[in-house]
Amino acid sequence: MQDKPSSTLTIPETGAVPRHIAIIMDGNGRWAKSRFLPRVAGHKRGVETVREVVKSCASLGVQFLTLFAFSSENWRRPPDEVSFLMQLFARALEQEVARLDDNGIRLRIIGDRSRFEPRLQELIGDAEARTAGNDRLCLTIAANYGGRWDILQAANHMLEERPELVVTGFTENDLSPYLSMQYAPEPDLFIRTGGERRVSNFLLWQLAYTELYFTDTLWPDFDGKALQQAIESYRQRERRFGRTSDQLLIQTGEPTKAASA
Repeated sequence: MQDKPSSTLTIPETGAVPRHIAIIMDGNGRWAKSRFLPRVAGHKRGVETVREVVKSCASLGVQFLTLFAFSSENWRRPPDEVSFLMQLFARALEQEVARLDDNGIRLRIIGDRSRFEPRLQELIGDAEARTAGNDRLCLTIAANYGGRWDILQAANHMLEERPELVVTGFTENDLSPYLSMQYAPEPDLFIRTGGERRVSNFLLWQLAYTELYFTDTLWPDFDGKALQQAIESYRQRERRFGRTSDQLLIQTGEPTKAASA
């Protein structure tokens, strides 16, 4: 797509609208419990929120949206819930891909697929192939994904293809092409719903200089208005990437908040 500069090696361009938003969708179970519903009801309602947030991001001009759907640690949940989540994932792929394609949205799935049932793996491959030519918005779903897994698998694949690096050593530029999200710029804005204040093994490499936004709003209640509030918070941030405010003022002659970048 476009250039993907590393925030630790160069200074990425910023703007009033985040180019890439990454979200941990937390709070489905608590949303259901507060309504005396089974946890699975919260997960079903969460799919509707995904639909709304994707639509809002596309309308706002966000180019990349990455959603943490199922972590490598989520296998520790009760087996019945895990089974339901896998079924829900498959059903969402069956029902939503045509809509995504019609709206020019590309779907990509990152994570270790080896633990998924063959049918789910097939649906993932078909969905990615069908939407591969779309460029309005790239929607990435992280499923059976972990940030540490991502770095380890990247290092292993890199050394398989370039074994000489075991002796010579390697750089960030050597490793980056093997990361799961090598096709996307680093997130500008990270959002976590549900009140928790941690990144939970999500995009550990990519979040180095991402602006973090935490909200108590549970994921099923996170609508377009809540997304806009997160973006407004982002616009008030000063994105220095290691520099001082005075340096930025000298270089740009303008305030350094994201809205004026």
